[in-house]
Amino acid sequence: MDLAVTQEQGGIVVIGAPERVDGTNARDFQSALEGAIADNTRAAVLDMSGLAYISSAGLRAILLIAKSLQGRDGSLSVCSLTDSVKEVFEISGFDNVIPVRASREDAIAALN
Repeated sequence: MDLAVTQEQGGIVVIGAPERVDGTNARDFQSALEGAIADNTRAAVLDMSGLAYISSAGLRAILLIAKSLQGRDGSLSVCSLTDSVKEVFEISGFDNVIPVRASREDAIAALN
């Protein structure tokens, strides 16, 4: 799975999510995230502006990446959630576990 990855200021990696993450591609999504986040990366932003649907398998992949970063004193933030994805985050309580920011700029500023 190809993800749009850009390096931002201060060593924060910004990753663009695909249109859909569900049981059929969640493992590929997680592997792609792991590949995009180098061992020395301390902070990452997952830009979800293009994500229209996420299942529990996709949420699990994001949680595992967040825990991996936390294990090395890093952090993950998500931003630009569509209304439907934001609802999934709120219902599942993920918005209390992983910081959700309105925009990419807000997420980067919060991590700096």
